[in-house]
Amino acid sequence: MLLYMSNSAGKPQSTPLHSVSVAGAVVREDGRVLAIRRADNGTWEPPGGVLELTESIEDGLRREIYEETGLKVTVGQLTGVYKNMARGVVALVFRCHPESGAECLSAETTAVAWLTPDEAAGRMSEVYAVRILDALRPGPPHIRSHDGRRLT
Repeated sequence: MLLYMSNSAGKPQSTPLHSVSVAGAVVREDGRVLAIRRADNGTWEPPGGVLELTESIEDGLRREIYEETGLKVTVGQLTGVYKNMARGVVALVFRCHPESGAECLSAETTAVAWLTPDEAAGRMSEVYAVRILDALRPGPPHIRSHDGRRLT
């Protein structure tokens, strides 16, 4: 669903609004990465979600990771920007490091696990696995587009 802006007369403009989401590639010292299995669709993904209108990017990321996993994290480098072309969602992914807390389930998660990069790639769909793999590579942030299932 795309939302459209209205001009001052209340008439729709042709410029769609995009949703902005954040996700954390939370990496432990042993190189394992944090993954969640979502309660709504059973897929494995890095923890994250949609930013609220009044919160900063870093605060929203910390909130989402804490709500879904029970962990507090330090937010590090931006590692990728990913656009779902079909849904108009722009996802910002950051490398993070665990600070404190203990893994726990929430209404949004049915599993929380620390995976090797190979395990993450095997459990996640291409559009989520690439976010983890990109976060583990050195260099500038990656910019990618996808259709919701495959990179384009």
